[in-house]
Amino acid sequence: MKIKKLQFLMIFVMAALPGFSQSSGFYDFKVKTLEGNEFNFSSLKGKKVMIVNTASRCGFTPQYEDLELLYEQYKQKLVIIGFPANNFANQEPGSAMEIRQFCTEKFGVTFPMMEKISVKGNDMHPLYKWLTSKDKNGVMDSEVKWNFQKYLIDENGKVVDVVYTKEKPGSDKVLTWLSAK
Repeated sequence: MKIKKLQFLMIFVMAALPGFSQSSGFYDFKVKTLEGNEFNFSSLKGKKVMIVNTASRCGFTPQYEDLELLYEQYKQKLVIIGFPANNFANQEPGSAMEIRQFCTEKFGVTFPMMEKISVKGNDMHPLYKWLTSKDKNGVMDSEVKWNFQKYLIDENGKVVDVVYTKEKPGSDKVLTWLSAK
């Protein structure tokens, strides 16, 4: 009996250690929308996903329009998810309500927009820790370099690639990815 308790305790302790814990998969994440509702990534199974860190006062903010066009054209198989972030030059200082109003009125955004998060630094959101760490996502390491960096996730929840800020959402790279099975 004591051995079983000891084995259970060892398994519990090992699971609690960072090196021994099982990494979360993409579909395990739950986040909040701009409106405060829970959004469960498990609802994205079978779809391609583009995760984008956004900002309202950035030179690349017009990419909202490109993202919306791409979403409208491919929404049967693609979900674009925007994550407002204020990590670069204070370019997303707004509240959730201000961000929603800006995105809707200025760019007609209909793709899902989540609550403002941090995409780098000590307060980096767990999703972005997963996106940027090969130890967590099993594919590659990366760094979020600026606003409107795009992460491509396949239908099985695996990171496929990173599309950096200067490359538009409808680039050849993205369209090739979308047309691949």
